[in-house]
Amino acid sequence: MNEKKPSLLLVDGMALLFRAYFATAMSGQFMINSKGIPTNGVYGFVKHFLTAVSSFSPTHVAVCWDMGSKTFRTEMFDAYKANRPEAPIELVPQFDLVKEVVEAFDVPNIGLEGYEADDCIGTIARKASQEAEVLILTGDQDILQLLDDNISVILLQKGYGNYLVHTTETFYEEKGITPKQMIDLKAFMGDTSDNYPGVKGIGEKTALKLLQQFEHIEGVLENLEQLTKGQRAKIEQDLEMLHLSRQLAEIKCDVPVECPLDLAQFTMNREKVIEKFTEIEFRGLHRFLDFKKEYA
Repeated sequence: MNEKKPSLLLVDGMALLFRAYFATAMSGQFMINSKGIPTNGVYGFVKHFLTAVSSFSPTHVAVCWDMGSKTFRTEMFDAYKANRPEAPIELVPQFDLVKEVVEAFDVPNIGLEGYEADDCIGTIARKASQEAEVLILTGDQDILQLLDDNISVILLQKGYGNYLVHTTETFYEEKGITPKQMIDLKAFMGDTSDNYPGVKGIGEKTALKLLQQFEHIEGVLENLEQLTKGQRAKIEQDLEMLHLSRQLAEIKCDVPVECPLDLAQFTMNREKVIEKFTEIEFRGLHRFLDFKKEYA
C-alpha cells in the first residue's frame, strides 16, 4: 500500500496574529480576560490556524515567527521597515501568549534572531519539499517567490476560511514571470510596506515588461540601449539602490534553522488544548477542534 506523501503546513505567525488583532481592535474588542490580558489577536490566530488545518489537512505543522525588528536587512539599509509603527500596547502581551497556545497544540515555534520569519519559512520549505508537499499560510505576497514544484502558497483573504492558493502555474498565469523573477520585480519597483524604494519611476507594469523581455536585472543592464531614454536614465540613476533592493527582497533559504518532519507531526492532544483555552478564558473555540477525529 502506498503511503500518502506527507504535507507540511508552514504558518507565518505574525501575519495571522496581526490580521486577527486588527480585525477586532478597530472596534475596541480586545477580549481582556480576568487577568487583565488582552486576547483578541490570539483568539483570531487560533481561528485562522484551525480553519486552515481543517481546510488543508496537513500531516505536519510548524509556525515561524519574527524575532524582533533588528535583522541583517536593517543592518544593510537603516530605513528598512522603519515606517512601521510600534506594536499597539494591547498586542504586546499577546506575542508570548500566542506561542504558548501553539505549544499547547504540540506544534513547533520557530524563529531566529537577526532573520525574519520569511527566511525561516524559506529555509525549511526548501529542505522539506524534498520529502513532503509544503503549504505556506500567510497574508504576505512576498512569499510567492518561494513557489516551486512541491511548494504552494495559501494567501489569506478577508474573513476566515477564504484563501487564494498559488502554485508556480497560477503565479505565471497571473504575472507572466516565474516566482524567482519576483525578487527582481521587487528590486525594480521597491516595496512601500517594507520601505525600500527600488528604482524611482519604475512601477510594476514596466518592471514586468522588462523582466519578460530580458529575464533578470543583469539582462536588463546588458541591454540598456534597447530601453527608452527615460527608463535608462532612471535605472542608471538608481543602480546602487536597484542592487540593494534585490538583496532586501530576496528571502534567504540557507539560514541556520531546521525543522525535522518527525518533530512537526500534527497530533493534537485535545485535552491539553482545551486546558489552555480554559486558562486563557477562550470561549467558543472548542467547536473548531472537531474538524478531524484522528487528530484528537
